Amino acid sequence: MYQARYINTDGSAGAEVTLPTALFDGVIHEGALHQSVTTYLANRRQGTVQRKNRSAAAGGSRKPWRQKGTGRARQGTIRAAQWRGGGMAFPPQAHSWNKRLPRRIRALARRSAFNSRAADGRVAVIEGFDFEAPKTRRLTQLLDRIEAEGKILFLTHGVNRELYLSGRNLAGVRVLPFGQESSFDIVWAGTVIIEEAALAGMGDAPAPEDRARRRPLGGAPAAAEANGEGA
Repeated sequence: MYQARYINTDGSAGAEVTLPTALFDGVIHEGALHQSVTTYLANRRQGTVQRKNRSAAAGGSRKPWRQKGTGRARQGTIRAAQWRGGGMAFPPQAHSWNKRLPRRIRALARRSAFNSRAADGRVAVIEGFDFEAPKTRRLTQLLDRIEAEGKILFLTHGVNRELYLSGRNLAGVRVLPFGQESSFDIVWAGTVIIEEAALAGMGDAPAPEDRARRRPLGGAPAAAEANGEGA
């Protein structure tokens, strides 16, 4: 079991708390985590770069001179790659870089990222956020009291609009609802701060993605288990 420091709403330190084993089970699968991060980065690529090859370049429908007898090298078209204004040899073509990972691998990578941060003592649980209106200065004051290392990832219980607006213009700060973070978001952060209410309902019961991981491959899922499976 992993322990995490507890932060009160005002930023003061509290007693350490035990993280739920449903998510923090101690398993760090580096292969799945690497696949998840590289897939995330690949899916962010636009894939719109494109250059013309010799067939796409305009003009050059005739030979510039006859094949033999001129004393010059034979040429078939002025749109070949060696001619100025010609097409490019083996140019990049627009295509999709999108990849897909199985749901079990994504779930395993997410748990591995959380466990990696918890093993280094970089996971904290905060009591809550009492932002009644967006205020960046108030969030920076909270960060100064917390004294967290590196980049900060706040995981809130549901959508917290006021906290998101308070931190969206701060470099090195991200605010996401708990459950919508990717493995890359967790690895990107030096410190992960989770709202207590987001972890309250987890307990020690296996999470939906954990149930999917434990199901035998090729086996038929039970009806109740299939209905409760997460995306």
